[in-house]
Amino acid sequence: MEAKLSVNRQNTISKIDKRLYGSFIEHLGRAVYDGIYEPEHKNADADGFRKDVKEVVAELNVPLIRYPGGNFVSGYKWEDGIGPKETRPKKLDLAWRSLETNQVGIHEFAKWAKEVNAEVNMAVNLGTRGIQEAVECLEYCNFEGGTYWSELRKKNGEEKPFNIKTWSLGNEMDGPWQIGHKTADEYGRLAAETAKAMKLVDDSIELVVCGSSTSTMPTFGDWERIVLEHTYDYVDYLSLHCYYGNKEDDLGNYLAQSLDMDRFIKTVVSICDYVKVKKGSKKQINLSFDEWNIWYHSNDQDKEQAPWQVAPPLLEDIYNFEDALMLGCLLITLLKNVDRVKIACLAQLVNVIAPIMTEKNGDTWKQTIFYPFMQVSNYGRGTVLTSHITSESYKTKDFDEVPYIETIAIHNEEKEELVIFAVNRSEDTSIAFTFEEDGFEMESISEATELAGYDKKDTNESNHELVTLSIKTDVVLENDIISTTMKPLSWNVIRIKAK
Repeated sequence: MEAKLSVNRQNTISKIDKRLYGSFIEHLGRAVYDGIYEPEHKNADADGFRKDVKEVVAELNVPLIRYPGGNFVSGYKWEDGIGPKETRPKKLDLAWRSLETNQVGIHEFAKWAKEVNAEVNMAVNLGTRGIQEAVECLEYCNFEGGTYWSELRKKNGEEKPFNIKTWSLGNEMDGPWQIGHKTADEYGRLAAETAKAMKLVDDSIELVVCGSSTSTMPTFGDWERIVLEHTYDYVDYLSLHCYYGNKEDDLGNYLAQSLDMDRFIKTVVSICDYVKVKKGSKKQINLSFDEWNIWYHSNDQDKEQAPWQVAPPLLEDIYNFEDALMLGCLLITLLKNVDRVKIACLAQLVNVIAPIMTEKNGDTWKQTIFYPFMQVSNYGRGTVLTSHITSESYKTKDFDEVPYIETIAIHNEEKEELVIFAVNRSEDTSIAFTFEEDGFEMESISEATELAGYDKKDTNESNHELVTLSIKTDVVLENDIISTTMKPLSWNVIRIKAK
C-alpha cells in the first residue's frame, strides 16, 4: 500500500494561532487538589504547587489554560477564592457533588499559569450568576486601580492587573445537566448583555460564547444560530465541545471519528457564516474548540465514588496506545481547520482525562496521549500548508471513506522547518509514504520519530515508560522527495530543515 502527501509553498490554509494548543484545568476531581496543588508534597513550592508537575506541564508548551470550569463554573463564586486562605469558605460543588475548599483561586492559579508560560482563559458564571458578577470579576482582574475591586486585588497581594485577555461566557449552557441551564434565547440575551458590559470595562478582551456541548444535542444548529443572532456583534469566538471513545471496541471505526470532528467544525462554520450574511456583517466569528479529548474509560468507576469528598478521583481515564493514535488524528483535524479554529483546549491537563497523571505523595507520569500532543504543540507552529493526499481508504460502521493515512504538513518560517504529522490507521499493513513539495529547498532530516509496535491496549499505568517515542531510522531525502515506511498503527513526526 502507498500514500503520498504533496504541498506547495504558496498554497496555505492559515497561520496557526498558538492558542490552538491550549488546555484546561477545572476544579474537578484531582485536577487542582492533589494534582497541580499539593502543599504536603516533598516537591511543593512555597505556594503549595508541585514543582515536578510544573516541569512536565512545561514540556507540553501549553500557551493558554481555561479555568476554573467547565460545569464547575456554573455554581462558582469567584470571590470565595480570594483573600486570606484561612477565611475562605468550604462549599458544596453541585456540578461534581464534591467539596470545594477554595484554597486555590484567581491569584494562585494566575501565578501558577505564569510559571508554566501560559495565559489564562477565564470563565465567568452565567449559570447561577450574571452580568454584575462577571463585570466585577473582570474589574478585579484587569482594572489598573482606584476602584473597589481593583484595590481589593491589590490588598490581596497583586499590585498589577492580571491582564487576562481571553474570557468565556459560561459553560455548556445548552446542557440540561448544567446548573442554570437556559434556552438558546435566554442564554443568548444574557451572554450579549454580559459581553457588552465586560467590553465597557476592558475593550481589549476577547470573548467566547457557548456553542453546543456536543454535535448530538437535539438543539444543535438552532442553538448556534439563535445564540449568535443575539451575540454576534459583541463576541469573538463560538465554542465547540466534543469527546470521543472506543466503547464498542471497534478500532477502525474509532480512529475514523476524527472525520466526525471535521464535519462538526465545518457545520458550525457554516452556521456562523449564515448569521454573518443574515446580519449583513463584515465581522467573522471564529471558533474555540475549548473542550476536546478522549473520554470513556472512567465512566463506570466514577459511578462508584461517594459524594461530597475533597478531590475525589473522577474522570481518571487511563489511556492506551490506540488512544494516542486517535489523539494524533484529532490534532491533525484541528490543524486542517486553523483558518477558523483559533483556540482549542485539550480537556484536561492533569489527572482528569489528562496527558499527565500524579500520585498523591508520589511521582508524576506521562500517559500515552502525552506524546502526540507534546510534539504537535512544540513543532506545529507556523503556517499549515494545504495538503494534497493520496491514500487508500476503508469503510466502517459509521464512515464510508476513511483514508488509511491521516496527515498534514506545517511550515515553521521562523525555524526554517517543514514538519509532517501522520497516522497510519491500518491495523496490519505498512504503508510506503512519500512527501513532495514545491517552493522549498529541503536540506536534511533534522528529526524523525514514531509511536509504533505496541499492543493497541498498552498503557503507561504500571510501567510509566512502556509507550514512548522511538527514533524513526528509515526516512530518506533524495531528489527532493522524502520517502519512508509508516508502520501499522503508528504516529509519525518528520522534521525537515528547509528554506
